[in-house]
Amino acid sequence: MAAIASRYARALVDVILEQKVDPDAARQQLQAVVQAVHESLDLRRVWESPAVPPGQKRAVLDALGGQMGLLKPVRNFVAVLIDHRRMRMLDEIARQFDTELDAQLGFVEAEVSSAQPLSADEQRELESRIERLTGKKVRARYMPNPELLGGVMVRVGSTIYDGSVRGQLEKIRQELVGA
Repeated sequence: MAAIASRYARALVDVILEQKVDPDAARQQLQAVVQAVHESLDLRRVWESPAVPPGQKRAVLDALGGQMGLLKPVRNFVAVLIDHRRMRMLDEIARQFDTELDAQLGFVEAEVSSAQPLSADEQRELESRIERLTGKKVRARYMPNPELLGGVMVRVGSTIYDGSVRGQLEKIRQELVGA
């Protein structure tokens, strides 16, 4: 399923970039559709049911799209998902779209865990260091983790940079056990 989600996500990214649509607006609108589907069981049932004809599903999309002010590429993309019976994969496709779009725009996502909340200056400094390490612009998500005792742990993709006190203590313990 991941390959299918990736294929659809890449197609939307290509359209967004080719048509010079504001990527952040497209991202927000796709997330708004995801949220609408999550919040409305009736909407989810209509779009996922094989018993409802595609024309009726698109009519519902057009009504919703008019209320939400959907950009044409986003509206058309959701229509393609409806027509190909892929609405059950909407969450996965939207997540993959974010990833693909960030990759195309030269962004990398970083998850930052810290024992204490970081100030705005500390966040900027940390993001600057991550940008130097990765060579890409950074979108950071910050999460508190009191188990770290102090310092920070950063995950970029599958790479973890551990600058936490807990991580340093674990290194020392490993060296002592190995010696």
